[in-house]
Amino acid sequence: MIVGPAHPFRGGIADTNEAMCRAFLQAGHEAELITFTVQYPSLFFPGKTQFSSDPKPEGLKISRWVHSFNPFNWIASSKKILKLKPDVIIIRYWLPLMAPCLGSIALLLGEKVKIIAVADNIIPHEKRMMDSLFTNYFMKGCDAFMALSKSVKKDIESLTKKPSSYFPHPINDQLGELIPKIEARKQLKIDQDGKYLLFFGFIRKYKGLDLLLEALGDARLAEQNVTLIVAGESYEGMDEYHQIISKHKMEDRVILRNDFIPSEEIAAYFCAADLVTQTYRSATQSGITQMALHFNVPALITKVGGLDEFLIEGKTGLFSSVDPKNIADQIVRFFEMDPKGFELSIIEEKKKFSWAAFVDHFNSFYTANFEA
Repeated sequence: MIVGPAHPFRGGIADTNEAMCRAFLQAGHEAELITFTVQYPSLFFPGKTQFSSDPKPEGLKISRWVHSFNPFNWIASSKKILKLKPDVIIIRYWLPLMAPCLGSIALLLGEKVKIIAVADNIIPHEKRMMDSLFTNYFMKGCDAFMALSKSVKKDIESLTKKPSSYFPHPINDQLGELIPKIEARKQLKIDQDGKYLLFFGFIRKYKGLDLLLEALGDARLAEQNVTLIVAGESYEGMDEYHQIISKHKMEDRVILRNDFIPSEEIAAYFCAADLVTQTYRSATQSGITQMALHFNVPALITKVGGLDEFLIEGKTGLFSSVDPKNIADQIVRFFEMDPKGFELSIIEEKKKFSWAAFVDHFNSFYTANFEA
């Protein structure tokens, strides 16, 4: 049983929870998802909507039981979960704000069933008051932890002696089929022969879009007419980014799709791009890297946190520092390299990031710690 975001909620964590559930089902396990009636109160949600416009995924049982800010509901939800008699419960943990809810459910269930947290983050990118208190509370109710990056595993080990393991963030294989670049560019109505970078996903300060825009202003990239596609919803306003675009006179070289990108359009954005760019100031891991690999597109990442765990420099992607000049240097370098070499390396490398391999690892980890 998996507790965490799932349809009708949108976003990468919901998508990958559904992919995880499918993988357990395909491996012959019984599995279902328990998600929220209310995930974020509107007051705490900075985006336009929390909900997906996609149809409910087929073949998955998804129950909406959990109200993230109602303690009475946590008790009721725990009782409902126990009636299903699960052997093990996976709780997806990504944000301290959710710790009172998820931690309470873990504590209420913990004496009767094993609780394993699958953690995207333990120490968040953007720190707030009470983060440590909340995270410690959540961890108290868990029996073990699986980290999706090595840096998160180190964070877990710094906070608890409970069993922990690491498996790299798997690739969501439900993202859609690859489409030819020429067709993807037709769908986006962009130049068939252009040079395109892609910044994809929610726009947050720690993701460094401002660094990327400053790099795009480099004279070498302007001379080559390299264009940036920004496809994602901003949680903080766009004024700063518009100012950088205006400063470098790049209005014709930046395509802004400042909105949440529905699932059916994701393939076109990735397949149209030459290079996916992740110029983060801080990170543990990112599902965007795995999305790029799924679509056989190399990525440029800054060497922060655990981002560089998922790419091979010069083969499946390129690394830069958190500096616009170095970012520009690496983009120039990329367009001097053979794109076919990247594609062939990615096809081979991404085999290790399957959800089936994640399930095998999870089973081995569980057996070693709770059935030995």
